[in-house]
Amino acid sequence: MVRGRMSRCTASLFKFDYPFLQQYGFIAGVDEAGRGPLAGPVVAAAVILPESCKLPHLNDSKLLSAAQREVLYALVQRAALAIGVGMVEPVDIDRINIRQASFAAMRLALNQLVIQPLHVLVDGFCIPRGPASQTGIIDGDAKSAHIAAASIIAKVTRDRIMETWDLQFPVYGFKNHKGYGTPEHLAALIRFGPSPIHRLTYAPVRAVKDLVPALAGEK
Repeated sequence: MVRGRMSRCTASLFKFDYPFLQQYGFIAGVDEAGRGPLAGPVVAAAVILPESCKLPHLNDSKLLSAAQREVLYALVQRAALAIGVGMVEPVDIDRINIRQASFAAMRLALNQLVIQPLHVLVDGFCIPRGPASQTGIIDGDAKSAHIAAASIIAKVTRDRIMETWDLQFPVYGFKNHKGYGTPEHLAALIRFGPSPIHRLTYAPVRAVKDLVPALAGEK
């Protein structure tokens, strides 16, 4: 259990979850990271927090710095009753599309929980073929403490994966942009072509994949 003085924003996240805790007892929050990047997996996390949990400065992972996310990652790991992580690799994202891959990663994350929640709060839309009892919450990572905690686990996990891939494919700068389509990344794509972890169905990668053979033929 982690205690401390909560900000007004953090307190509102826990207040949002309170009616669900009162009704169901054990609930899980689920979120994903990595829908938009041109490379790497999509990662989802499921988190069950104790009702008495206090996580100072908890917030939507997108509103936190990398250093703040790392601190909260450790705090969530310490405080949570259960954490599950699931991921879907680029080859499968290309095969089934990113929306279905995100749902698949969420189902995998829920299956990893050592405690089965009685209700699941999902960032965005309900998970097809997911739990019977679930609520989809648009912008849930900015409303629910459980979803915000899951967003941090998913984001930090994925960032670390991309930093590891950077060691194998340093020319793309994955440690800097984590696979998003920054000018640095796009320039490397044009120069070197796609790597084995690029999502070939994403338009910028597909365009470069078609372009690189033509450029090679001009040399």
